[in-house]
Amino acid sequence: MTDSTKALGLRATARWIWGQLTSMRTALVLLFLLAAAAIPGSLIPQTASSAIKVADFAAAHPTLDAVYRRLGLYHVYTSTVFSAIYLLLFISLIGCIIPRITAHLRALRRQPPRTPARLDRLPEHAERTIDATPADAERITAAARSWLRSRHYRVALDEDGSVRAERGIHRETGNLVFHVFLVVLLVAIGWNTLWGYKGSAVVVEGQGFSNNLTQFDDFHAGAMVNTDTLTPFSLVLKKFNVRFETGPVQRGAARQFAADVSLTRDGRTSEHTLEVNHPLTLGSTNVHLLGHGYAPVVKVTDGNGHVAFQGAVAFVPQDGNFSSTGVIKVPDARPDRLAFQGFFLPTASVGATGPVSIFPDTYNPQLFLNAWYGKPIPETGTPQNLYVLNTTGMTQVSEKGQKVSFALRPGQGYRLPGGQGRIEFTGYQRWTKIQVSHSPGLPLLFASVLISVAGLCVSLFTRPRRLWLRVRPDGDRLTIQVGGLDRADARAGLDEDVTDLLGVAGGATVSPIAAEEAS
Repeated sequence: MTDSTKALGLRATARWIWGQLTSMRTALVLLFLLAAAAIPGSLIPQTASSAIKVADFAAAHPTLDAVYRRLGLYHVYTSTVFSAIYLLLFISLIGCIIPRITAHLRALRRQPPRTPARLDRLPEHAERTIDATPADAERITAAARSWLRSRHYRVALDEDGSVRAERGIHRETGNLVFHVFLVVLLVAIGWNTLWGYKGSAVVVEGQGFSNNLTQFDDFHAGAMVNTDTLTPFSLVLKKFNVRFETGPVQRGAARQFAADVSLTRDGRTSEHTLEVNHPLTLGSTNVHLLGHGYAPVVKVTDGNGHVAFQGAVAFVPQDGNFSSTGVIKVPDARPDRLAFQGFFLPTASVGATGPVSIFPDTYNPQLFLNAWYGKPIPETGTPQNLYVLNTTGMTQVSEKGQKVSFALRPGQGYRLPGGQGRIEFTGYQRWTKIQVSHSPGLPLLFASVLISVAGLCVSLFTRPRRLWLRVRPDGDRLTIQVGGLDRADARAGLDEDVTDLLGVAGGATVSPIAAEEAS
């Protein structure tokens, strides 16, 4: 224990630490640190969202990988540092807001402050002397009170008949609403992070998907999610409908993307159309359509004459004309495992720069491939990128010293030299990428954002202002004094309010009926 701690005492030291933690300055610093800590998570692949991307990055950048692993940058959002900043910000905001709410509730019950003794010392003030008797003072204050109430001032009278008025007290209300729902926003984010999940999968026409962990290509879940109890449903992609513009204007532009799916849930099957920005909603789970592409259907026969692979392989679009790259892996081929990589071009055209697709629809589909072979390797269970070929331990197929590459149209095949096997391009199908997400805190998050923005607008556009009016006898005349004070900087119109109030008070009639109506 330090000397300063002994001098202050544990209770005083704890009070000082709490005061520092719950200050608005600390909250702003923590908010900045939270934003800064999130930057690496948006720039560096994260293990929680895609272990394959992390593995690919590590293989491509071994030096950076060693640094990132030491610093824990592959799991930023679940790191101790990020969690500590998040929790400290949460505590700081709550500790800052609660005393302000208490003080503001007391301020709402209080009357406007008493009239200062010297109104002429206020930033804006004015004075007028009129021909009137002391009996007219009540009529003047009644007219002033009526004018102030019409402009949404809270009005009260002093014992000497002076008028005190205040408006804009809900500027602090808006400020507090903003900060309270900023805390609610943090709660919603934490709720989504802990109890939410999101996964995606590529589904080819005619194939199905079931909402369980083994069906996802990538999957991210919060710490509190039980992956054995995901929303039970399955769907079959019956047909993917796509249409592109063929006219001279915006040629190739997308006109329709729609997936006809058969959904089975709770023993009942129903037909649906899944479109972009029109997800299927299954309770708190949403199924979104993210993208689409082509999946060439191939048949691979190995060197022993056995069919080692047959089916559709999803290729990834690279441009607006759907020039697509992909890899066909045949690990079960014998005596050597085989692999093919290349392009699928829906409308192929071979020019001076090589083959390209000139339209996104399939008017001249062709498959351009090269081939690789290698010794069989045992399965390790390590996740692999389906769209990237790891050529370690493999050799590219060649003939007479030239590396083999070939083009296939639907129905055509190619026999590899040396009796290594044969590949046949039997046709193509379309695939869609779906995303299944469960975000229980999303409605609360959206509501928090809307309400906090509304509170911020109230805080920014409300003018906290105070006005006072005093009427005092001056011989056989009356002197009317008006003063005003703005409680926020850079506010305009205070001088106009002071002048207008003075004009209303000084120009009021002495009619008893008018005075009665004004009050």
